[in-house]
Amino acid sequence: MIKISELRARDVVNILDGKKLGNIIDIDLDLNNGRVLALILPGKQKGISFFFKREEISVPWDKIVRIGRDVILVEVPTVAEMNDFRRNYIIDEDQL
Repeated sequence: MIKISELRARDVVNILDGKKLGNIIDIDLDLNNGRVLALILPGKQKGISFFFKREEISVPWDKIVRIGRDVILVEVPTVAEMNDFRRNYIIDEDQL
């Protein structure tokens, strides 16, 4: 059994590009079904003052490849691939 505090101490690494994504800052839970939906990781920081907003990266549970002793391996698209995906698949509001 693994405690959430132990998971938060592990590095999350993307196996597609080998980059460290950071450590878990939160977990998205489905309380009705008792499931973990996603791991929430810190993203880029927006702004340079005390009043900044940090983006979050949500890694769906099905994208976790392996949870090891020191690291959690995930398979998520790189930033460029995510931008291409959004550009190609976002529906224009006028088409609704």
